[in-house]
Amino acid sequence: MTMRSLLSDHSHYVESFRLFLENSTEHQCMLEFIQNMLPGIISSIGDGKSKINVLSVGGGSEHVAKTSSLENIKFTWHKETSLEYEGRMKASKEMKKWHFIHMIQMLYYVKDIPATIKFFHSLLEPGAKLLIILVSGSSGWARLWKKYGPRLPLNDLCLYVSSADIEKVLDGAGLKYQSYELPSHMDITDCFTEGNKNGELLLDFLTETCNFSQTAPLDLKNEIVDDLKKIEYSEKKGDNYLFNNNLSAIVIES
Repeated sequence: MTMRSLLSDHSHYVESFRLFLENSTEHQCMLEFIQNMLPGIISSIGDGKSKINVLSVGGGSEHVAKTSSLENIKFTWHKETSLEYEGRMKASKEMKKWHFIHMIQMLYYVKDIPATIKFFHSLLEPGAKLLIILVSGSSGWARLWKKYGPRLPLNDLCLYVSSADIEKVLDGAGLKYQSYELPSHMDITDCFTEGNKNGELLLDFLTETCNFSQTAPLDLKNEIVDDLKKIEYSEKKGDNYLFNNNLSAIVIES
């Protein structure tokens, strides 16, 4: 059996993703940022304005729409990819400007990240802000991708990208931004019990590989499982291993 991308099997991906959400503080840490930090960021944009225009690129819309203290903000949703939106805007020549644009956990699925950031940054009104949330450069994900990416199945749909990569793009483009670290973890204890179904699904999610335990070469499997216990990847709390799932929120100025 050969290794294949987790994204090649939709139902298997959904199952492993659901387990990841159950075992991690992913949503809680984003929600905390949205509830505690975002209103301040948005109020600095909306100063004196009766309404501000918000563009949500990718997911994350519902959480933001329900955030208290953002009741006076009118949201307009467009169900399309960022590339489709870009094409539609350029074709219509109507380049609508926005006060706040957010891209939450979606830059992994973009072919040309610098061009995408440049385009959406060009849609900001003066004083507006662009928010990007994705995995932190200091997370276990970033280390895992850097070390094992070339040995895991490649796919065209998803890129290994962290906040460190985005900050390099922003520095190169001379854009001003502020980064916030959002602490998060995922309980991966089950990954170390041979044959544990949940553990195998979490390993699939970590490696983005369908049936990783059954299809990966034994040396690769052993190496990754050993690494996941190390302090660079996970913190041991009692009998549990908590994988570093830290996110970064990057707020870019117009």
